Amino acid sequence: MDQQIAQVKIHPAIGIARVGNSDQTAFIGPESPDQPPLPPGSYKDSSGRIIKQAARFRLYGYNKAGEVVRELKMGQDDVTEIRWSVHLANKKAAWYQFHFPLDIPEAKDPTKLKPEMRRRRNAGVKGEERKKLVIDSGRQAIEVPQEKPFTLAGEIMGKPIKLGQAFAESGGRLVVTGGDGASASWDEKNNPISGVANNDTWYDNVSDGPITAEVTIGGVTKTASPAWVVVGPPHYAPGVKTIRTLYDLLFDVFVTEQTLELKDPPSYPEDVEPLLARFCELQWVNHGFATQFGWKGPYHFLDRAMRKRLNDTSETSRDLRRQIYHQMRDYDRDGMSPVPWPWLYGDAMTAKKPDSVRQHLALSPTQDRILARWADGDFVPGAARTGHPDVDKAPVAQQPGLLDRAALDNCAADAFHPGSEVTWPVRHKTMFSEPFRILHRAEGTQEPDYGDEFTVDEMLGKNGPLYAQGPGDLTRWMAAPWQCDTASCRFGYQVVSQLGPRYSPYLPTFWPAQMPNHVLKKADFDTVNTKPGGGDDTAREKAFENRAVWLRGLKKVSYNKQRRQMIDDWFKFGIVEPHEYTVGDDKFPKYMQVESEPGYGPVPDHANLINIHVPEAGVPQLAAAAGTWRGALSAEDVESALVQQAVEEAKELTGYDETAIAAGYLEKLDPFHENQ
Repeated sequence: MDQQIAQVKIHPAIGIARVGNSDQTAFIGPESPDQPPLPPGSYKDSSGRIIKQAARFRLYGYNKAGEVVRELKMGQDDVTEIRWSVHLANKKAAWYQFHFPLDIPEAKDPTKLKPEMRRRRNAGVKGEERKKLVIDSGRQAIEVPQEKPFTLAGEIMGKPIKLGQAFAESGGRLVVTGGDGASASWDEKNNPISGVANNDTWYDNVSDGPITAEVTIGGVTKTASPAWVVVGPPHYAPGVKTIRTLYDLLFDVFVTEQTLELKDPPSYPEDVEPLLARFCELQWVNHGFATQFGWKGPYHFLDRAMRKRLNDTSETSRDLRRQIYHQMRDYDRDGMSPVPWPWLYGDAMTAKKPDSVRQHLALSPTQDRILARWADGDFVPGAARTGHPDVDKAPVAQQPGLLDRAALDNCAADAFHPGSEVTWPVRHKTMFSEPFRILHRAEGTQEPDYGDEFTVDEMLGKNGPLYAQGPGDLTRWMAAPWQCDTASCRFGYQVVSQLGPRYSPYLPTFWPAQMPNHVLKKADFDTVNTKPGGGDDTAREKAFENRAVWLRGLKKVSYNKQRRQMIDDWFKFGIVEPHEYTVGDDKFPKYMQVESEPGYGPVPDHANLINIHVPEAGVPQLAAAAGTWRGALSAEDVESALVQQAVEEAKELTGYDETAIAAGYLEKLDPFHENQ
């Protein structure tokens, strides 16, 4: 192979860092899709604060044929200089409101995307003052070696905000960490929390931006193909991947555009089993998935006997394969039904009777094609995949791809409502210069001003925001502040009138791999992991089956009050971590994902289990937020009365006490503002 370096690229192409409020040294985020989660106790410090996740970037040299030659390291193989640059920004407060994705058919309907939904956040801030809404660190250069962290900071309305830090390891790799996760309002007198995504005056310190580098090799300086970093919220279940990850979504984009090829034929251990396994992994974060796909459940795909049948290409197992494939949602067949798999909400989810196939999520077209071929027996069987848990021990030719995938595999691409790390614009090929690599807007180039009220045609057009990107452009669509969306990522949403015999409090769900729904408590795991004295496993079985609501520490009934609490208490919620079952009797899984001890006092396991949407409460809530409420009673009093009435009805219909019920108007469940 030609060893001459003709091109340099940064990997991962998109790196993911995550906020944390601990002063402890950040851990490096996953660098291989096969890398196991860190041991228990690695994600929080001794005081219960969340440790930051850092994104680490490397430089790889390619020859003229596009083959990977080696990682480029300072002082090795004629590398004499490495110069990085980082530029972070948070533009949420200066961007437009988020209600639902603008690239779905519903966005073209003016009765659904109303004029007031197309306006700016913080619309009362005008003219040049709006520039003060952008938290911008500026482009910061880092020359290797610079192992002392360089602070990346900006301001919002005159208030200093730290977005993160960056430093270069002695070998030349760049490490970027994010902010401390705190959110606040610049207006201490007028700062109500009024919804999921568009809370005026509020800001956070998630961010994103370009990563660039120049490398001098043998006296010749080469500019590397650039990368991007996204600083997102914590991953509260770092050992769990969602069914359609961000990598899956983007891989489908590039396969569809024929810039990447799909393996032909697919492999069971490489392509099929990882997808089916994710249904099983969700047992640790959602009780509904645990019942069907969990340990000893009817669709526990990881069971040895089940795996043997699924890995069999013969006619003997064909009907089983086909039945599993037929369970997957087909928008043309059953898009509006909650029954097909996966049991996840979609881009156009509402709490009323659905009228869109996008009420629920479907697999990506590429995932569907893989499963269709598997169902027909057109696949390669094999032993379970071991992969490369340590990227540095993988063949150098595979390292860039592993780095790219690892970062994105641990991000959600479920319903973009708006999402966890990034949202709907990333599914547009125009955002990329090559697979997985964000197209950079030239420094100093101004983006068009889309006015006080955008049009969908502008947003999707050639001069719109779906092309070259600048600092802060990926995360500006996300919830402001992030905690309000995290507190709203729940399950089994329903209106009181639909609390019938088919109601499930557990399903469907939003993003359980990122923000868990129902978890195995540490106390219950300890019971399971203790050998019974008399051989009676009843207590252990009961403990294993028990799941506590992850958000049970949120108090009050009102959603907005719970969101406000989440802004303060986000770090107190447990991290779902791997624990080994050591009794050795094979009666329970060898490894279990267990919630770390929360940072709040004892509360009932079922607190906040029932999630009730109260459409009527949207009228006073949104009118008050818009300053148009004219009722004789205060908007808050009217809203509280409507919510309490719904709670009383839900208690009677479900048999649960008030502790179990969270209720209120959820804008997330009324994306088209039909209840106003």
